[in-house]
Amino acid sequence: MDIRNRAFAGAIVLIMVMSTALLSLPVTGARTSYEYYIWGSPDDVSPETSPGLLLAGGSNDVPAGMEWMIEKSGGGDFVVIRCAGTDAYNPWIFKQLDGSVDSCETIIFVTSEACDDPFVLGKIRNAEALFIAGGDQRDYVNMWKGTQVEDAIHDVVLKGAPVGGTSAGLAVLGEFVFSAENDTVYSDDALENPYNRRVALARDFLVMPNMDETITDSHFVARDRMGRLVVFLARIVQDGWADQARGIGIDEKTALGVEPNGDVTMFSLCKTSGGAAYFLSTPGMPEVCEERTPLTYLDMSVYKITDSSTFNLATWTGTGGTTYYLSAVDGVLTSTQPGGEIY
Repeated sequence: MDIRNRAFAGAIVLIMVMSTALLSLPVTGARTSYEYYIWGSPDDVSPETSPGLLLAGGSNDVPAGMEWMIEKSGGGDFVVIRCAGTDAYNPWIFKQLDGSVDSCETIIFVTSEACDDPFVLGKIRNAEALFIAGGDQRDYVNMWKGTQVEDAIHDVVLKGAPVGGTSAGLAVLGEFVFSAENDTVYSDDALENPYNRRVALARDFLVMPNMDETITDSHFVARDRMGRLVVFLARIVQDGWADQARGIGIDEKTALGVEPNGDVTMFSLCKTSGGAAYFLSTPGMPEVCEERTPLTYLDMSVYKITDSSTFNLATWTGTGGTTYYLSAVDGVLTSTQPGGEIY
């Protein structure tokens, strides 16, 4: 075993070389602005990559979706960024998934100083695949927005490498973001008052292909988030952020692989209950969207897909799915589906 100590600008990292994998363990302290972990080779490689966007709905990650990203990475360096949590993605991606990568690296941002660290920025820019893990999206918005990290993420997109995110990582991939600045919000509370302080929205953060005028939500059916997504869309239009807005709600254990032309491939672990994704589009201005007043918003279109359906984000059309309309009347959500079912 060869043990080497390496000091970087923002963190002290102890690297242990074991067999073909490098496992790094950070030495944390009051002055440490980030933690860095790696499995695989520390040397940078530059294989040919192809672009794509992985939108994951949270809970268990879907191996087929991650393998889709790995294939697009050309087997290069797979980098995970997050503001809390562990390096659990490293061994899973490097050893257990079939797609071979040169390395899997995790950077955990501890303080904002890491956003200016040359080592951190270089690792992000040199990634052949970049994945934003789950956690709390307010951390990502507050720490990364308007910094060199935001620029570095865009550099990965511009060089034609895949980018993905799950749960909180998914939340920041749309043009509009539920920032959770004042904690989470539940559908009933949002529908009762669209200007509830917890309906905190942000914009002007990440710019991803095919995600303009779009906001995302995760853990969709499991946490009953249809109502709050409708409110997010109503607020975006009411507040003049867009003439028309679109929403994507994704079930847990479900991911969408988006090609550059907008074509969506669904990957799901939900073989018995069936994972789904929901694509919402606003019909115009809300009838009533005011502070301390229940929402009234009629005839919002929904297209629901499962793994037997198709959808395209560029044309906002699909085949083999289910089309229906949602209406909120005095804060109560119903649909044109049998029994008024909203999912």
